[in-house]
Amino acid sequence: MVSIDTVYQKVLALANKEQRGYITPQDFNLFANQAQMEIFEQYFYDINKGNKASGNNTEYSDVLSLLEEKIRLFEVERGNNWAIANMTVVSGYITIPEVIYRLGDVRIGSNQVEMLTSKKFDAARFSPLTAPTLTRPIGYAISRGLTISVGLGISVTPTSHPINLSYIKKPEKVNWTYVVINKQAMYDANPSTQDFELHPSEENQLVNKILKLAGISNEQPDITRAGAGMDQLTTQQQPKI
Repeated sequence: MVSIDTVYQKVLALANKEQRGYITPQDFNLFANQAQMEIFEQYFYDINKGNKASGNNTEYSDVLSLLEEKIRLFEVERGNNWAIANMTVVSGYITIPEVIYRLGDVRIGSNQVEMLTSKKFDAARFSPLTAPTLTRPIGYAISRGLTISVGLGISVTPTSHPINLSYIKKPEKVNWTYVVINKQAMYDANPSTQDFELHPSEENQLVNKILKLAGISNEQPDITRAGAGMDQLTTQQQPKI
């Protein structure tokens, strides 16, 4: 994780240098969440790009290994019955919670579900040769929903067939919490405080991106340039794919 207060203090120190501007806590939280999602979503673009390039055999300098290490912080594997908290099931249809960013493997018991398109799903479950069974379940994903078919239908016995999901969750929304003392916002860590969930190596990039967003929002081109310049420098220093 990356401390929300550490990033806030760095951003404020750089933004206030030479009286270039002030970023309110509300604006900071808004920019911080946008910066975190930009970095998080870039991982998947970089991995896709990296998979098309050849890596190397050095464990700690392999770019894909570094990216996978960062994404691993968000990997979740959850085994549960159909009646899981935050998930509702109607005739085999599961509503995927908002926290899931990308769905990974889906298993019924120890059997992996073969994920199909909705057209192939319908064709498979009505064909005697390809009809799903408990040992060969099929499913399809649409939007934020997931349908699983077992046996001859899409319904399953709730307590008989536990479902297991692996997925990439979204980062929690960050929140710099504070109290006002003498008209000054002072950091106040409490249960509502939420640090960045990104890898510690992303701290500088978070600072840079937040500065850039603050400069654009406050029409302070010098802050924008400072943030963009440091962001570019940080990018240049990172391993290339």
